[in-house]
Amino acid sequence: MKIAIIGAGVAGLTCGTLFAERGWNTTILADEIGTASTAAAAIWYPYDTGPTNRTISWALVTYERLTNLLSDADSGVSMIQMRMYSRSGDLEIPDWAIPLGAKWSSSEIPTAFVSGFTLDVPLMDTAVYLDYLVRRFNRAGGVLDLCKHVFDLEGLDSAFDVIVNCTGIGARTLVSDSDLEPHRGQIVCVPKLNLASAIVSDDAPLMYAIPRRSDCVFGGTNDISDDRAVDDDATARIIDECSNVLSIEKPHPICVKVGLRPFRRTGVRLESARLTDERPVIHNYGHGGSGFTLSWGCAEEVFRLAIETFLRVTSARSHETN
Repeated sequence: MKIAIIGAGVAGLTCGTLFAERGWNTTILADEIGTASTAAAAIWYPYDTGPTNRTISWALVTYERLTNLLSDADSGVSMIQMRMYSRSGDLEIPDWAIPLGAKWSSSEIPTAFVSGFTLDVPLMDTAVYLDYLVRRFNRAGGVLDLCKHVFDLEGLDSAFDVIVNCTGIGARTLVSDSDLEPHRGQIVCVPKLNLASAIVSDDAPLMYAIPRRSDCVFGGTNDISDDRAVDDDATARIIDECSNVLSIEKPHPICVKVGLRPFRRTGVRLESARLTDERPVIHNYGHGGSGFTLSWGCAEEVFRLAIETFLRVTSARSHETN
């Protein structure tokens, strides 16, 4: 069967790679690569998403897949100690994190916080990792059709037997999903810092400092807004907050990026539906701040739904022939 995947963020590229490597005739249609994904901190941790029972399952699948990439230097995936802190009280270690080695922070807690725990997690250098997925997709025979804006799923070429909707915040208009809301995230990339761990606190104001191969990501914001313009006041606040927590001189920013997290009030939409011509469409969007964290687990679920569809269609065609 021929499959079209709409969207080339981390969700679309991961789905495309999985399908192409398993022998499906796969095309990705998108305006560009990673509109929101390139502005992500891309540290593995479920954030700003739901429902919990499904997202944790998808996140754990992704954790395993990412750790399998650690030996591939071209993947942009590394392992880092994340220190999760709270400003307001005792921070609870999630039950699912204990088998992964989460433990109470034994080192000195920065003065801005009162409690915390540590957990070793995968970190994806966004530009490197997205390019890596594109290369894997191309090697597997996938077709990447950029500058292709899809306005209507119903109007897609009838040659596509199955359609996968990975349009993120774009699904608000593409499928008129009023449950989606844009959670605006702004990050500041600063020169590489000698940090042994990633520092994260999702108490208000959201704060994280994540060291990468060639720079460090300071963040962040989480406001309901469609505005993709850089907010200079937010840039100054982010640099101030991170510098105070790390007890360092304020670094000069290399660049500032803004992305819209596709948060869905009723949780990630991962389900199959049908177009008016009976072609199946599988929706995979609404991951909030966990697009990278859920990517492989959701792709596996999409693939399972596609196989079910394939078997159903094959059976129906067989009965028609007989």
